[in-house]
Amino acid sequence: MPDSDVAALDGEVSGATVDDVRIVFTPSGKRGDFPEGTTVLEAARALGVDLDSVCGGRGICGRCQCVQSVGEFPKFGLKSRQENLTEFNDVETRYKTKRGMKDDRRLGCQSRLKGDAVIDIPAESQVHKQVVRKRAEVRDIEIDPAVRLFYIEVAEPDMHHPSGDLERVVSALGDQWGITGLERADLPVLQGLQKALRDGEWKVTVAVRWDNKIVHIWPGFHDRSFGAAVDIGSTTMSVHLTNLQTGEVVSSVGAMNPQIRFGEDLMSRVSYVMMNPGGDAELTTTVRETLGYLLTQASLEAEIDVNDILELVLVGNPIMHHLMLGVDPTELGWAPFALTTNQPVRVRARELGLEGKTNPGARAYFLPCVAGHVGADAAAVVLSEGPQYRDEMTLVVDVGTNAEIVYGNKERLLACSSPTGPALEGAQISSGQRAAPGAIERVRIDRETLEPRFRVIGSDVWSDDEAFAESVRKSGVSGICGSGIIEVMAELFLAGVITADGIIDGGLAARSDRIVADGRTFAYILHRGEPEIRVTQADVRAIQLAKAALYAGAQLLVDKIGKAPERVVLAGAFGSHIDTKYAMVLGLIPDCPLDKVASVGNAAGTGARIALLNVKARDEVRETIARIEKIETAVEPRFQEHFVDAMAIPNKTAPFPNLQKEVALPEPKFAEAAASQSGAEGGRRRRRRR
Repeated sequence: MPDSDVAALDGEVSGATVDDVRIVFTPSGKRGDFPEGTTVLEAARALGVDLDSVCGGRGICGRCQCVQSVGEFPKFGLKSRQENLTEFNDVETRYKTKRGMKDDRRLGCQSRLKGDAVIDIPAESQVHKQVVRKRAEVRDIEIDPAVRLFYIEVAEPDMHHPSGDLERVVSALGDQWGITGLERADLPVLQGLQKALRDGEWKVTVAVRWDNKIVHIWPGFHDRSFGAAVDIGSTTMSVHLTNLQTGEVVSSVGAMNPQIRFGEDLMSRVSYVMMNPGGDAELTTTVRETLGYLLTQASLEAEIDVNDILELVLVGNPIMHHLMLGVDPTELGWAPFALTTNQPVRVRARELGLEGKTNPGARAYFLPCVAGHVGADAAAVVLSEGPQYRDEMTLVVDVGTNAEIVYGNKERLLACSSPTGPALEGAQISSGQRAAPGAIERVRIDRETLEPRFRVIGSDVWSDDEAFAESVRKSGVSGICGSGIIEVMAELFLAGVITADGIIDGGLAARSDRIVADGRTFAYILHRGEPEIRVTQADVRAIQLAKAALYAGAQLLVDKIGKAPERVVLAGAFGSHIDTKYAMVLGLIPDCPLDKVASVGNAAGTGARIALLNVKARDEVRETIARIEKIETAVEPRFQEHFVDAMAIPNKTAPFPNLQKEVALPEPKFAEAAASQSGAEGGRRRRRRR
């Protein structure tokens, strides 16, 4: 319809003639007058209604499904009769037979106006549809991906009007979709262009990036496009393969980060690079190979062609960020912990060694890092949890080998990192393991008998139930994961087995045979059998060190702002399973009302997925990160003070009034000085200085 025929004003099209009919779209409320015979899709486009289409109105994709509302609508001043739309046609019948469609649905590109009509656009037919997130306090994800698909019919070559195939593709995109300003295509696109056009008999589907770059061309109609949200953790890596058009996660896979063999913590890996020429390239190769493996596994699991993976969004701490990019991380190993860049980075996926794992034209987008030890994963957590939009003071902790902490509200945000080490994820624990079937994840200890009962991953049955043995017959009881070690530590403290200063009280061995001598210290037997699972004094000390580092970093930010947290969010692989009550009992985080403490799972992965599905979110997170104040714990004198106090359970000086309203804490009990010294040395006698 020519521009002169239609004038848009406040969501309404005016300039009607006596032969025009009125259409009203719900839920948007946009309305306008159009000549009889106008398709619903054409009217929607003229009014700016959010109605999807990939095939350009040819009745192939089925994205423009809509529902006619029939009846009288006084508020709109019209009657919407069923006969006011053309009858179901052959194209719609063919689509419904082959692909399936609800009985009340019509294809907007095939339904033509014969009279006034009220048309409802279902959520799944909207271009910028939202993916509803389960938690009520977080926003939904609006789908506006970096890459979109467009089906076009291309003019065949003509000797009288010579032009290149690419030029005719560009022209068709302009004529049929209004896409202008397209950049030149990459070499892989040119290499497959002519075959695609001829195989598709001059009908092709083009993937176009938001910045007007042609990513790929398929022969014929193609409606599958996927992206991968990648979280490169220092201990674990995960890939969430996501449908770019619906937002659905079609496959999630994970693996241990193979760099662990070079060092369990990040500084060990930086040290490896410093001491071994070429070590950075070695670390880069291992992490890229694992990413390629995970992309392949996710594709196989979801039964999709890797050519349909068009975009990656990656997040990780600064050292993992640098190593994935092939950047030497040495400068992050010492003050002032300088980043190569704190801006977003966009590269071709094949530059990351992912040839054959994604589409040849796929791009990889790295979210910006916040500071030297606060990475893109923290940026993703901020994007996911949105403390920058809240009035309440919110503490967000991404728990991992290196805890990344953000604190504040819409007025002010601070961030820091704290070196917790891998103990909270089950590493450096005598019977520790990653969260997998057979790992103990829940623990309760009788306050009188000191007898334990527990639950393992893969079974809902507690160990004191007769059905337990059968329920774990396949997995067995194999170890204890991070959430389990937190719970057993807290339960042992509440039962009086562990003193406030973190010593297993050997005096209770007379009361329970669960408490046994272990060298010069004591241990608690959680599970008898094969394997025997113990909590040793060294385990307790490892958790104390980790939780003290995390608490100290968080409390440092609270001090800087001068207001206590009103809400606490625990994120990360470990944070997704932790019982928030036990985290508070242990003193992992500052005191807060327990009903305001939440575990949110892999928020970094969710933030990566938001940036994958909504290109505007990338600008949003960049702007937010620019105003976050970075605090370096290494140069803050109060960090050590908080750390020492936090070694006690729950804390030596902090009163934890909110926790005490919910949990009956035992009277503080401290070990004898000699026992404390013995425990501090992990059972070794201190040598007298000569």
